Amino acid sequence: MQVSISELAGKHKLTPGQVHGVLADLGLSAEGQSLEVEQDELDLVEEALKELEGSSSVSLAPKPTPRDLAQAFGVKDKDIQKILVTKLRVMATLTTALENEVAEKVAKELGLEISWGEKKKAAKPKKVEAPKETAVHRPPVVTILGHVDHGKTSLLDYIREANVVSKEHGGITQHIGAYQVELPQGLISFLDTPGHAAFTAMRARGAQVTDIAILVVAADDGIMPQTIEAINHAKNAKVPIIVAVNKIDVPGANPDRVLQQLTEHEIVPEAFGGQVATCNVSAITGEGVPELLERILLEAEVMELKADPAASVTGVVVEAKLERGRGSVATVLIEQGTLKNGDIAVVGRAYGKIKAMHNYAGDRLTEAGPSTPVEILGLSEVPLAGDRLEIVAKEKQARDKVQVLLDADKSASRVGPKRRVTLRDIRKLGKEDDVKTLNLIIKADVQGSVEAVKGLIDDINIDEIDVKVIHTGVGPITESDVLLASAGGGICVGFNVKPEGGTKQKAEKEKVEIRTYNIIYELIEDIEQAVIGMLEPKFEEEHHGTVEIRAVFKLTKAGKVAGCHVTDGKITRNSKVRIKRDNELVYEGSVDSLKNVKQDVGEMFAGQDCGLRFEGWEDYKEGDLIEAFEVVQVG
Repeated sequence: MQVSISELAGKHKLTPGQVHGVLADLGLSAEGQSLEVEQDELDLVEEALKELEGSSSVSLAPKPTPRDLAQAFGVKDKDIQKILVTKLRVMATLTTALENEVAEKVAKELGLEISWGEKKKAAKPKKVEAPKETAVHRPPVVTILGHVDHGKTSLLDYIREANVVSKEHGGITQHIGAYQVELPQGLISFLDTPGHAAFTAMRARGAQVTDIAILVVAADDGIMPQTIEAINHAKNAKVPIIVAVNKIDVPGANPDRVLQQLTEHEIVPEAFGGQVATCNVSAITGEGVPELLERILLEAEVMELKADPAASVTGVVVEAKLERGRGSVATVLIEQGTLKNGDIAVVGRAYGKIKAMHNYAGDRLTEAGPSTPVEILGLSEVPLAGDRLEIVAKEKQARDKVQVLLDADKSASRVGPKRRVTLRDIRKLGKEDDVKTLNLIIKADVQGSVEAVKGLIDDINIDEIDVKVIHTGVGPITESDVLLASAGGGICVGFNVKPEGGTKQKAEKEKVEIRTYNIIYELIEDIEQAVIGMLEPKFEEEHHGTVEIRAVFKLTKAGKVAGCHVTDGKITRNSKVRIKRDNELVYEGSVDSLKNVKQDVGEMFAGQDCGLRFEGWEDYKEGDLIEAFEVVQVG
């Protein structure tokens, strides 16, 4: 028969935790909030509960472990760990024997008391078979965030060199954007991403892969602008933070000042009575790094991170690239299930049969379980960071899934493509009542420049358009800035700074305009002219491809034709060209005709052969290199 735990507790004026404790004494266990027992076993339980009726006491043997307490009190392991760590400042694993006084303090936090003695044994305990549990503990996934030059990379390098690189692999660690550290207490998976830009990019695509964020703060510098940005990213992601106070070995280091500064940003360290762990470390000498790794594992133990290696495979792309000779290469962090060689994967808009898998050390793998970062080969194209991986039974099923997504993309673009708001659009849009506010993200080289630019922009007074600065910061324009601008329909403006690598591509995809300046009055004039419709357009060269002339053919009527091979990219009938001979420019102009086997064509791609003629010029020779490009308006 089934009996409710809460009903038993109410009947005998006890807590559900006390009922669970009695059941444990009798060798019985409940599944959730119900108990499956025979009548004679229920009578035994009722008798034991009657003896305890109205009491707040739980019987325990001396020196219990946190796991014993959890079982006796009827709470989760992590609840006991939280009390130990945050309330009592006691570091203990689930199997550590606690002093009786510590156990009594834990009980008090739960409104209970402990009576010490030997556990009672049931006269006829029922053998309750544990339910089949395929979920197992998995390693925590950790991302390191912080201000530039505060030692993020140095700390990652020290951890990697001290714990990952071994003689077995010849001292060579393959960079796949993630790696694992193996300690006696367990594994830790680190995402070796370029700071909070990638962290935010993955979150923007719905990929919440980080379990714990390590915030690196230099002991000599303290909290800096990017530190604050990193704190906000971690808070928005609702990820637990562990603060690594780095550079404690340098002159002028003041870790206590860092702790005080953290409180100003609602990060209260344990030393001040809060719940945020802090570790003093040196990425150069390695001091404190082992303690930091142990603290990560302790935090993970409290979080009870679990995954099911037998479940359907899911994963997230950490980074991806196109490599010559290898094709599309993607680093995937497995979340659930076990990925195997030969599986057919769908990853975003890419798909394919997995031909090979490698770990961070370059070892070839046949399978990869939860929290394992693994590099996979065999996808049809390069996926995006944050794209999700799933496994299907047949390649046709994979193709169909991807085609559905591609068709949806085309449909969405036909229905209403995302509008790119540029400075040149602002006047027209304002008149149409489509845009009343020009949102700006301002980035500059130093804080003084940020304040100067913002002050001048705030002074711009145009009736029709409200110029609003929604974010400012020091440093290059990042993907995070682009995502923020995209969300607010804004524009990124940089003064004495440039976009980080990959940011331009992100901006193009998100339809966000980036403007950079070195002279402050030009920046202000551009914005003023934009809102009164006087901005002159700007143009940039867009590289198309490279073509090599491999033969020259003399035709009777048409003159000479260059027999060419496209070595990379493409060339189109509308391309502008720049032709070089021994690195010297010999011609700059336009394509006159583009043919493939006597047929006029619109474009030719890498690996293809074609015939070319150029406007007003035939003095080409075998071996000449052609740079194909297009002049496009960027503002």
